Amino acid sequence: MTGATINGEPSALRWYARPVFFVADIQVAIGFYVGRLGFTKKWHEAEGKGTVCQVDHGECEIILCQDAARRDKSRLFIELTKEGLEQLDREIAERSISTDKTWWGYDVTRIVDPDGNELFFPRE
Repeated sequence: MTGATINGEPSALRWYARPVFFVADIQVAIGFYVGRLGFTKKWHEAEGKGTVCQVDHGECEIILCQDAARRDKSRLFIELTKEGLEQLDREIAERSISTDKTWWGYDVTRIVDPDGNELFFPRE
């Protein structure tokens, strides 16, 4: 990533991180993230026939990886603006997305994907 900037300033030390969620079936995972949660598919290896892809929603990027040997569960903490939370709440209602409220230092909305990976949205 040559020429990377942060707030318009050059940054040679920028760390660009994306979580990897291991899934049992890449197509089911894509259906959940794209079809249910409104993510877009940014790329999918092997011209859409592979077992690794990336889904994006705003600045949130997640790599999905189908791997039968890995049944790990991951958790992603996603902080939204007040307006972003209001939009999320509308999308949850419109799409009938299953959520629950839990405590993780403060109130959060939790969404669990078909493989048990969790998305935490703080409510403060």
